Amino acid sequence: MRTSHPGRRSSRARLAVGVILAAALLGACTDDSGDDPATTPPMQPPVPTTAPTDRDYPDRDDRTPDADDRSPEEAPAVDEVSPAAADQLCDMMRADIGTWQDQGSTVARVTFNGTVHNWAAQNEGINVVIIRDRSIVDTVTIQNCPEVRDQALDALDLSDLASGLAGFN
Repeated sequence: MRTSHPGRRSSRARLAVGVILAAALLGACTDDSGDDPATTPPMQPPVPTTAPTDRDYPDRDDRTPDADDRSPEEAPAVDEVSPAAADQLCDMMRADIGTWQDQGSTVARVTFNGTVHNWAAQNEGINVVIIRDRSIVDTVTIQNCPEVRDQALDALDLSDLASGLAGFN
């Protein structure tokens, strides 16, 4: 009969524990998806989140030019602001006078800027005219609706409308 040595039993137990731990570690490091890594398709590159710009397509000439694309030489002159555009500015300001009076001059100046920016955006090329000469707003209102201009100056606490404009530069 063979007698076992106590040292052999403990070394076998250690070996068994080592194998179990190694198997557990290897199991924790594997992919549980069941997919074979050799057949899994590669990751796709991210989809761009910004729209292409003209810099992306320098040879492309199918864009419609915007009013802001015009050079100052191509923009309408001060005297080329149409009567309809002038009337529109007067109407827009007239509609806002009561709001400006209620807001107080500081907040009203911000709202006034929004009104003028909105008017300029709706009338091609006027942005460039205002950049060239902010007093166009005074000129248009003096000629077409002096009472609206006076009420606006009072509500905005300004001596002229041009000094209340920001963002046309």
